[in-house]
Amino acid sequence: MAAPLVLGVLVAVTLRAVLYRSSLAAFISDRVEVSSPLSAWKRVVEGLSLLDLGVSPYSGDIFHETPLIIYLFHFLIEYAELVFMITDILTAVALYLAIQDFNKVVFKKQKLLIELDKYAPDVAELIRTPIEMHYIPLKVALFYLLNPYTVMSCVAKSTCAINNTIIAFFILATMKGSAFLSAVFLALATYQSLYPLTLFAPALIYLLQRQFIPVKLKSKGFWIYTTQYAALYLCSLVVIICLSFFLLSSWDFIPSVYGFILSVPDLTPNIGLFWYFFAEMFEHFSLFFMCVFQINVFFYTIPLAVKLKEHPVFFMFVQIAIISIFKSYPTVGDIALYMAFLPVWGHLYRFLRNIFILSCMLIVCSLLFPVLWHLWIYAGSANSNFYYAITLTFNVGQILLISDYFYAFLRREYYLTHGLYLTRKDGTEAMLVLK
Repeated sequence: MAAPLVLGVLVAVTLRAVLYRSSLAAFISDRVEVSSPLSAWKRVVEGLSLLDLGVSPYSGDIFHETPLIIYLFHFLIEYAELVFMITDILTAVALYLAIQDFNKVVFKKQKLLIELDKYAPDVAELIRTPIEMHYIPLKVALFYLLNPYTVMSCVAKSTCAINNTIIAFFILATMKGSAFLSAVFLALATYQSLYPLTLFAPALIYLLQRQFIPVKLKSKGFWIYTTQYAALYLCSLVVIICLSFFLLSSWDFIPSVYGFILSVPDLTPNIGLFWYFFAEMFEHFSLFFMCVFQINVFFYTIPLAVKLKEHPVFFMFVQIAIISIFKSYPTVGDIALYMAFLPVWGHLYRFLRNIFILSCMLIVCSLLFPVLWHLWIYAGSANSNFYYAITLTFNVGQILLISDYFYAFLRREYYLTHGLYLTRKDGTEAMLVLK
C-alpha cells in the first residue's frame, strides 16, 4: 500500500511544481473561489511587510490571519511553495493513517455485532469485507492530493491548506484515541478559524466509545471524561492565544481575526452565502441576520450529536461539510477536505438517490464560476446577481449532497437491523420512508 501512496504523492508534487512555474499560478491566485480575505497569500505578504517595518500587521484592514501564521512565514517566506506542498502531503498522510485506524474499528464492531446476532439474517450483501475496505485509505489520500480544489488552493498558497492540515491531524489523533493530542489540534484548528469548535462533540463521542464509557448524561464516567477533555481543550486554546500575545505584545489580533470572521465586514464576492445578502441588507437589520447566519454552523451540532451518537466519524464528516458550506469566508480548499472522505462512505452508493445529478451540478457550477465572474467584472454584460445565482446553486448542490449521504447512511443502518427486504403484515413488499 505504501508504494501507490508514494506514487500518488510524486504525481501530486509534480503537478503542483509545474503549475507554480506556469502562467496559471497568477490567475489561480486571484480567483475569489480559491482565496478569501482571510486566506489570500497577497494579504499574508502585506502583513509580513508591515511586520518587517515594525508596524503591527493588524493596524490596518488588510491582514486577518493569526499571529502564528505570520511568524511561521516570517522565517519560511523563501520556501512558501515548498511549505504548501508539504502541508498537502501531511494532510493526505494523516487522513490515510486515520482511515486505516477507523477501518479496523469498523471491522471489529461489525464482527462483534454479527456474533451477537444484532443484524438481520438477509443483510449479508450489506456487510463490509476486509478486501472492500483495504484500499479506502489510499483512495482518501488520493482524493485529497489530486482533487482540483486542493491543487488550486496549494498553487494559490491559500492558508486554508494549513487549516486543513491541522484538522487532519486532529482527526488522526482522535482516531488513535489520544485525548491530549486531539484537544491540542482541535484548539489549534479553533484558533485558526473558530468554526472547528463544533468538532468538539464528535471527537468527544468517539473518544468516549474508545474508552467504553457510555454516552449517557446520567453516567458519572461521561461527565468526568468530558470535563477532562474540555479542560485539555480550553487550556491548549488559552496557551496558544497567550503565545500569540507574547509574540505581538498586543491583543489586536482578536478583533482583527475573530471579530472579522464573525462580523463579516469585507463583502468581497466568494463561494459563500454571506457577501451578496449583506451587500443588499439595510444596516439596521444586519446584526440580527448576521447572528442568524452565524448560528447556522453551530445550530446543527446538538441534533446531529443526538442522532449520530453511535456513529461519531460520520457525524464529524457531516460537521466538516456544514462548516465548509456555512462559514463566512469559504473557499474551495474547505470543500476539498470533506470531499476526501467520500470514499469512506463508498458502501452507501447503492442508497444514494441523486448522486449523478448532484455531481454534475457541482462540476458545472465550478466551471461557470470564472465564466460569470468574467461576464460581470470584465465584459460588463452581467451583474452580481448572475454570480450569486451560481454561488447559491453550488451551495444548494453541496447541501443536497450531504443530505443524500445522511439519508443513505440512516437507511443502511435501518436495513442492517430490520432486514433488507421489508414486508407488510399481509406479506406485500413495504417501502421505507425516513422522516
